Amino acid sequence: MPKVSLISYTKESELLVALAAKLCYSADRISDLKKNFNKENSEKFLNMLLELGHESPLEHASFTFAIENVSRALLAQITRHRIASFSVQSQRYVNEDNFSYVVPPEIEKSLDAKEEFVKAMKECKEHYLKLSSILSNIHKKNLIANGKSKSVASETARKMAIEDARFVLPNACTTKMFCTFNARSLMNFFKRRLCNRAQWEIRNLAILMLKSVLKVAPILFSKIGPSCVFDNCCEGKMSCGKQVDVKKFFLELATEKQNF
Repeated sequence: MPKVSLISYTKESELLVALAAKLCYSADRISDLKKNFNKENSEKFLNMLLELGHESPLEHASFTFAIENVSRALLAQITRHRIASFSVQSQRYVNEDNFSYVVPPEIEKSLDAKEEFVKAMKECKEHYLKLSSILSNIHKKNLIANGKSKSVASETARKMAIEDARFVLPNACTTKMFCTFNARSLMNFFKRRLCNRAQWEIRNLAILMLKSVLKVAPILFSKIGPSCVFDNCCEGKMSCGKQVDVKKFFLELATEKQNF
């Protein structure tokens, strides 16, 4: 199961977004705008803003997540959201000789499938360790021959070895990351990855991320969900056919967090 922590975010993000949007339509000084804004009228204006689809002011608020226990397969998906910033644990510099891994739910359900999966993970680990050892010995000999001390050669060789040995590591191998989205990009991420048609791991991650931002910006993210929640399903013939259940889930989630 992914682990998500909202470790940093724009304080008073809803007020900031509302002020930025109000500025577009007001001749008042910025200082006067802020004086006249309180929680009640900023929430009212923010709701109107979301209804109108005026999205550019959302970019002034940002949210940073610490994400752990997700697969490298998920990493390939989440980094497709290019208007975001990522810092990811490196397999080039971090030894993965005892890597953990994510087991897909459908494999978890089957004893035979899970047995085969665990076997594959063990084999990947064995190949990784063997390759690391072989390459490390080769690099160490070459480094010593070129004048490096044994201690320096050993450490340098180890780092050089895992850089290439990592190529046998599986997509299931877990990783961790920091990622930062502005609110507009985050809403785009939610719209696509909360859908039932999204891959199961990134959908589970998106739900956890949504729950965390609803605690700090419940109005800003109150109308968030896949396209079918507030509009028509955008999947066409590929629709999951469960729009009623999906809509109920996300509307209840938003209501629950606003009453938190």
